[in-house]
Amino acid sequence: MAPPTVGKRCITYGTFDLFHHGHMRLLERARALGSHLIVAVTSDGFDAARGKLNVRQTLVERIEALQKSGLADQIIVEEYHGQKVHDIVKYKVDVFVIGSDWRGTFDYLASYCEVVYLERTAGISSSQLRGELRLGIVGSGRIAARFAREAKFVSGVRITGIFSRSLSSATAFAAEWGIPHYFDTVEALLDAVDAIYIASPHLTHASYARTALQAGRHVLCEKPLCFTSQEAQGLYTLASERGVVLLEAIKTAFMPGFRQMVAAAQTGQVGKICFVSATCTMLKPPTGREYDIEQAGGSITELVSYPLLAVVKLLGPGQIQSVSSKSIRDSRSGIDIFSRVDAVADGALASGTVALGVKAEGDLVVAGTEGYIYVPAPWWLIRSFQLRFEDPTKCREISTLMEGDGLRYELAEFIKMITEGRSESPDLTPKDSCAIAWCIERARSECQTIGVQ
Repeated sequence: MAPPTVGKRCITYGTFDLFHHGHMRLLERARALGSHLIVAVTSDGFDAARGKLNVRQTLVERIEALQKSGLADQIIVEEYHGQKVHDIVKYKVDVFVIGSDWRGTFDYLASYCEVVYLERTAGISSSQLRGELRLGIVGSGRIAARFAREAKFVSGVRITGIFSRSLSSATAFAAEWGIPHYFDTVEALLDAVDAIYIASPHLTHASYARTALQAGRHVLCEKPLCFTSQEAQGLYTLASERGVVLLEAIKTAFMPGFRQMVAAAQTGQVGKICFVSATCTMLKPPTGREYDIEQAGGSITELVSYPLLAVVKLLGPGQIQSVSSKSIRDSRSGIDIFSRVDAVADGALASGTVALGVKAEGDLVVAGTEGYIYVPAPWWLIRSFQLRFEDPTKCREISTLMEGDGLRYELAEFIKMITEGRSESPDLTPKDSCAIAWCIERARSECQTIGVQ
């Protein structure tokens, strides 16, 4: 290691959960940029406020680990947004240092001091990354990029590999997100990781999941997991036989607000549930995969997992008796640009409206015998919900935590399942996923086209 630059005061920030060799190397390199290194450790409260999930150690434990490393000349606690500017001025900092996965985020600090983004250290083994799961991504499109951004807020996991059928795409994605390894075969990726996140086109989900499960790898798969209940059941059976975790990544299921809303409904706060209505629409240009019928494009395959999640969680996975749908189709591509999916359950009805080329209010209504629950748009990114009653004095609004675009919550639950040895998540059980797959299967097979535009 090069001798430190004399006279410069440096500062770096982080959670430093389960202090490992990667942390040590980063601090060594930060220390070499000056003669005094200040390390700011995020407080438990600040981690929660900024949506950092799965932190396993307390603030005291994390500070003790830093002290034992002997690499920090001074340790402070980061407790609020905007504190970095205050710290830089207060401690007369010359160099702000952070990992390259935050590149660009802290450029605004350049008016106060020099900003340095350190590249991730290559060649660190999994045993050196104590407590961190090696995660690979299958696919390099838009959702994969959003996932890579969100993964920074989940402790206990590190994205170490990316697979794309186009090696140039995998290489570019790896460079952009600081991922050390890239591959053009899924088998090579599986050899290098403990678990995978599948973010490839819909029709490839089941085959990639099956390959990974057979190789003994844990699988977090984007929705829809597959299009038939038989295939879904087969994948969950395979996961059980191999002793690994399979989780469908319908992000809303794992958000704190959705959990709380479902609990309010299931505990009878609005009486017996008689009807569920959920709408999810987006305006998409007719040039992408969503409009390609050969790639299972269409509003049902693209979006109906969200309304069906609400229906299954609120009415029960074994309660749905029949499903039908009506659609308006695009005259050029043939895909359904607007669909209404209706379900009949034991003593209740449900309706889900989805669209790619039509816009409507994306809210959720849960109608009960004593009142109803209203979740404003976009309900699938739930930040609050209302309990409404005949007597307006009884109405109340409940606000909940929701950071980012929600992907961090599904990843956090996936990691917890692995570390805790759980094969099921109460937020989205195998029965729930299989019921959703059955509903999608029926909605597609029982679809009536009522118009073409």
